[in-house]
Amino acid sequence: MPPGANWKGYLKLSLVTCQVALFPAASDKEKVSFHLLNGATGHRLKQQYVDSETGAIVDREDRVKGYEVGKGDYVTVSGEELAAIEIESSHILDIESFVPRSEVDPVYFDKGYFIAPDDKAGQEAFSVIREAMRLRGVAGIARVALHGRERLILLEPRAKGIMGTTLHHNYEVRSDNVYFGDIPDLEIGKELLDLASHIIETKKASFDPEKFKDHYQEAVVDLIR
Repeated sequence: MPPGANWKGYLKLSLVTCQVALFPAASDKEKVSFHLLNGATGHRLKQQYVDSETGAIVDREDRVKGYEVGKGDYVTVSGEELAAIEIESSHILDIESFVPRSEVDPVYFDKGYFIAPDDKAGQEAFSVIREAMRLRGVAGIARVALHGRERLILLEPRAKGIMGTTLHHNYEVRSDNVYFGDIPDLEIGKELLDLASHIIETKKASFDPEKFKDHYQEAVVDLIR
């Protein structure tokens, strides 16, 4: 099993259960990252939290989180209070419902994960769940506790495994009408539409992610070299 699972537990569909692991489908580790240094000495810099009024450095044990209820007026919450209401992972991905994949608006998509069996004993049950979804052309909706938060996750067959995509909650997604509502309904001339359609036709291609290079990343690597 590849290293670096973000979560391990059980995938459950009624009486069918199998042990699985979640692995991030994408990673930023290959991207170039920099450390901040003292230009004079070459030593690494470290961050410190400073009181905005007194200028004094605040030690870790004296830091608390605050929610601003009015200008300069905060409700403070301790780490212990937040830990007490964290969602404990039940280590069960219990599929609550199945939906047509086309009905899930991409605006709700967050992060992608590869889900694979975590032991040989569960491979058959895992395959049964995967192939049943593939046969019916549906995706599963489940809940999973990640990093102390309960997340909705969309499950769909992918090759020999299952792709899991965490979903934003409804309150996190902005209404597109705020941005598109003022765009007028224009009557588009046939000639312009035909021209645009022709240009699109000449640029049609199969999607190949290897063709799309990260030019900034390549430039940074060249600069470091």
